Amino acid sequence: MNQTRREFMRTAGAAGAMIAMARCARTEEKKGEAKRHIVTLSFDDGFRKSSVRTAAIFEQHRLSACINVIATGHLADYPLADTFQQGVAKGDFVLWNELQGRSHEIMPHGYRHANKAGLPLAEAKDRILRCLDVFTKELKGFDRKDAVFNFPYNASTPELEAWLATQVKAFRTGGAAVNPWPGKGEARLTCRSAGPGNAEAAVDREVERLLAVDRGWLIFNLHGLDDEGWGPVRATYLEKLLERLAAVASVDILPAGRALAKYATAAT
Repeated sequence: MNQTRREFMRTAGAAGAMIAMARCARTEEKKGEAKRHIVTLSFDDGFRKSSVRTAAIFEQHRLSACINVIATGHLADYPLADTFQQGVAKGDFVLWNELQGRSHEIMPHGYRHANKAGLPLAEAKDRILRCLDVFTKELKGFDRKDAVFNFPYNASTPELEAWLATQVKAFRTGGAAVNPWPGKGEARLTCRSAGPGNAEAAVDREVERLLAVDRGWLIFNLHGLDDEGWGPVRATYLEKLLERLAAVASVDILPAGRALAKYATAAT
């Protein structure tokens, strides 16, 4: 980490660090700094309104959003997983195919949003396979061998993880927000989330932690925008966050699957 970055990370708080990122960008660009920090903002549950807005905000910056959806969330008989999903319309595969066609990443987030860590192993496996079957049928070009499965509630077990690594390219579960740089064969990705209230301060703190290390990959699990879902962020905050991150030369903003495809295949 260069001296300029060290200085502002030492003296600035989380909010101040976000503002200071743009100030450091000019110096880094002159040095032609290679990408050393990956940021994945991982949006779960597939809320229709928030997903459409999130995609539009990412497109403003020529970026691809990372949207993880419940396979049956759009169906009339979908049982509400929790009160934070109550009354919030979810997108269907017409929308998911449209957003995928606009270069956003659409990945599975469970069959019915069940907490897999609380289910018998055989039932948890069955639900994951059902989810992957729906995606194979409904999402154009979907291949489970290239998929990142995003555990509902970021809850998994060692036994389920060992099995799932044979079914998909990778999976996301709970743990540290800052992951090591992607490596070949990387399957287990960890993230953190924050809620039920506004998650912006937590995002700022994790970005600060990422930029304080020489090399790393931040995966932060978000949900809806403004007032939708658990741990939302404001649309205006997301716009400014992407603008500030994009100004830092060392940062690459990517969905999880594309980060693996871009960097893990080139890892030594």
